[in-house]
Amino acid sequence: MVHTRSLGGIVEIDGLKYEWQLQREPQFTADGWKGMTVSLRQIDTQREALLEFPTPKRLLKGLPKGRSQINDVIAARGIRAALSAGWEPASRGKPMIFMVDANGE
Repeated sequence: MVHTRSLGGIVEIDGLKYEWQLQREPQFTADGWKGMTVSLRQIDTQREALLEFPTPKRLLKGLPKGRSQINDVIAARGIRAALSAGWEPASRGKPMIFMVDANGE
């Protein structure tokens, strides 16, 4: 059996469908480590939200990168957090950026 890694998906929250996609893996920049970024979009709407996760502790300790831990459950928590923080998917404008914890909250 082949195991594939999910880089995106669709979750339903309060009867609306949202698409999520891993946009950036954790990476080292000139400013230090940056955590992964996940993009969110309600299906058939325009405005995107970006969830920025903290840098995994293993990277700060100098350990190998490993796999990014993202799934539908964490994405759903992130969508709820973005909505409660003021994200309006049906509005227009630049993507809104939200900092979340490792659980997407």
